Amino acid sequence: MTSIRAPAAATGERIDRYLARVLDLSRSKVQNLLRDGRITANGTPLKSSYLLRGRERIDFRIPPARPTALTPEAGPLGLLHESEHVLVVDKPAGLIVHPGAGVQGGTLVNRLLHHYPEIAVVGSPERPGIVHRLDVGTSGALAVARTEAAYRRLSRAFAEREVGKLYLAVVYGLPDPASGTIELPIGRHPTVRTRMAIVPESRGGRAAKTRYRVLASGRGVSLLSVELLTGRTHQIRVHCKAMGRPLVGDPAYGEHRWRGLAPALRRPLREFSRPALHARKLTLPSLPGTPPASYAAPVPPDLRELCVACHLVSNAGRAQGPQPRGDRAADPPGEPAEPELER
Repeated sequence: MTSIRAPAAATGERIDRYLARVLDLSRSKVQNLLRDGRITANGTPLKSSYLLRGRERIDFRIPPARPTALTPEAGPLGLLHESEHVLVVDKPAGLIVHPGAGVQGGTLVNRLLHHYPEIAVVGSPERPGIVHRLDVGTSGALAVARTEAAYRRLSRAFAEREVGKLYLAVVYGLPDPASGTIELPIGRHPTVRTRMAIVPESRGGRAAKTRYRVLASGRGVSLLSVELLTGRTHQIRVHCKAMGRPLVGDPAYGEHRWRGLAPALRRPLREFSRPALHARKLTLPSLPGTPPASYAAPVPPDLRELCVACHLVSNAGRAQGPQPRGDRAADPPGEPAEPELER
C-alpha cells in the first residue's frame, strides 16, 4: 500500500482527475482502481466523484499489470511509423481493431501481439496497446502504444484533445456552406442501441464538434476533408447524416441516393460496401522517444476508385501505400503524396 497526502491546493478537485494527474495514469485506470476499492482516503473507500477536501491521506494499491489472454495471430501490418514506444498503423477497411462482443480473433490487436508481444501488458488486457479506435469499415491511421509510458501519455493526449485527426469522406450531395463546423451532441440511439444519434445533452448526449471543407464535388456527391475536434462514437457518420449529407456506403446512417443519380454513377455508388471514410492524417504531440509529428495514411484503392468513378479526382498521381514484406508491411518512404482533387 502506498500513501500520499493531498495538498490544500487540490481542495474541490475530483479524486479521479487528481490521481490521474499526479500518478501519471489514465483516468479510466484510476476509475477502475476506485471501483475495485483499491483507493481510500483516511481508511474510507472512495468513488470517482469524491471531491478532495485537502490534507487527507490517500492510500492506494496498484496491482501488477495482467497480461492479455488474447491469441497472437500472423497477419500484415501497414506501418506508417515505428519507434520504441509508439506505432502508427494504416488499418485497412474491414479489420476490427480489438476483440469484443463475441469476437476473439481476426483483429488488429491479434496481429499486433504477433509482431509486438510486449504490448500484452500495456493498457487494458481486453484491448492491449489501444488508446483509440476506428470503426471496422473505416480505413486509415491509428496510433498504438508499445509501452505503458506511451499508453498513459497517448490516453491523456486524446482525452485533452491534443491529437489532430483529419479524415477524407465521400458524401451524397453538396454541403452548403462549402465549409463549416457542426456542433451537435451525440448519444446512444433511443431505440437502436447499436447506433448513435443526435441526442440533447439534457438527455445524455455528449458535446461533439466536427469541422468540414469541400475538396471536390460533382454529379451528386462530394469529397470532404473532415477534422474531428471531439471523439464521439460514429461522430463523422452521425454529423454528416444530420446535415443531410450521409456518407456513401454507410450501412447504418447512409441512404440509397444513388438511385436518383446518373446511370454511370449508380453501380460504383451502389457497390461501395463500406462507409466512404478514411483517417487520412493523425497528428500526435510529443511522446516518449517521439517528437510531435503527423502521419498520413495513403488513400486506399477502393476509395480512390470511387472518387475517380465519380469524377472527384483524376486517375493521375495515385498515392502508394506500404508494400508487403512477408506478413508485415514496410514503412513507406516518407509521407505519401496528397491525392489530386480535381473537379
